[in-house]
Amino acid sequence: MVNFDAYDIGNHRMSCPACGRGPRDKTLGVTIEADGAGVAHCFRCAFTESYRPERGAHLTTPSKPRIKAAPPTAKHDTLSNYGRELWKDCKPLSGVALDYLAARRCRIPPADGDLRYNVSLKHPTGYVGPALVALVTDAVTSEPLSLHRTWIRADGRKADVDPPRLLLGGHRKQGGVIRLWPDEAVTVGLGIAEGIESALSLAWAYVPVWACIDAGNLKALPRLPGIESLTIGADNDPAGIDAAHTCAQRWAADGCEVFMTKQAENDLNDVLKEAA
Repeated sequence: MVNFDAYDIGNHRMSCPACGRGPRDKTLGVTIEADGAGVAHCFRCAFTESYRPERGAHLTTPSKPRIKAAPPTAKHDTLSNYGRELWKDCKPLSGVALDYLAARRCRIPPADGDLRYNVSLKHPTGYVGPALVALVTDAVTSEPLSLHRTWIRADGRKADVDPPRLLLGGHRKQGGVIRLWPDEAVTVGLGIAEGIESALSLAWAYVPVWACIDAGNLKALPRLPGIESLTIGADNDPAGIDAAHTCAQRWAADGCEVFMTKQAENDLNDVLKEAA
């Protein structure tokens, strides 16, 4: 409650007892009349209190309930219109994209795979530069889900921007893969790895290959009908090893022949760069 007896006749400002954020947050207006009666009103939350000295009584109106923040925008279950337009604007691999992949010692995927190039793509930080753009599709249904973007340099390094790799915000990633080789190329065998560069390194030994984006997606990759042989380019870190083993065990238990790489470096692309 407001201590009206502490104020002289006139208008005053103070911190609201309902929503005040400290003594300097003076959103409550207090008016004291000549007869000692008073009224207080908060200009932020509408808390109101009045006082009549002859009755020694306070009448309080609680503040209005705060407006709840809007819930986060629901994720797109499929690729948004913005994403579809961005994908249409991307071109087949050329220029800096080919230079980047060559410098990384990656095998160049076919033109009908889901990896393209944007010569001038804006990063959320404001940076604008060349980028690889990959279409993320549902591993089972092939439905477009999101886009994976990597800002690059011709010397094989990522662009000097943080982070250099991004998925579209508000889009589903779970269950998605990047079909570096199209479905038509996948018959009885498939190679998979976490990242694009790792998958394109595996492609020197085995094709077709897909990238699973990260360890979580590789770990949960569902058993795909018709594939009799799965080759996993495993990242040599705890998450990568766990993901590869979990995926391998599930596929093998369902009758699939499974092979898994093992290297001292973190991933297959590190091996190729070191060898080069």
